[in-house]
Amino acid sequence: MPVRFALAAALLGVFGPDTPAAAHVLVQPDPVSSYALTTGRAWSLVAILLGLIGVVIGGLALARSTGRIGTGTGRRGAIVALVAGPAGAVIGGLVVAAAKGGPGTGYGIVGGFVALAVGLIAMVLGGLVLTRSRRAG
Repeated sequence: MPVRFALAAALLGVFGPDTPAAAHVLVQPDPVSSYALTTGRAWSLVAILLGLIGVVIGGLALARSTGRIGTGTGRRGAIVALVAGPAGAVIGGLVVAAAKGGPGTGYGIVGGFVALAVGLIAMVLGGLVLTRSRRAG
């Protein structure tokens, strides 16, 4: 009986610590394809779209606030830009904060940074339209 116990202890001593490491290597996730739409990439796309909506509407409102079409729709456009821009920037910031890897890992960090930039541009455009509409009013 002691020989079996010694043999089992020797086998566990040799293979015991290596088994969790080998299991960890076997459980590693597959690398993410560049074309796969992960949740991080999807959220960064949502943030970019919100920021782009803010930029487009803020740009149209800025063009309208110069007096060609009227200032009534410019103020509404400024408010939409000031809502959509920060929403996109906040979602982009959350994507960047939650990312555990760099570009190409599937966490959407590049889209998060783009959403931050586009959201800030939308906020600036909305602020310009509001200051111009206050001066005109």
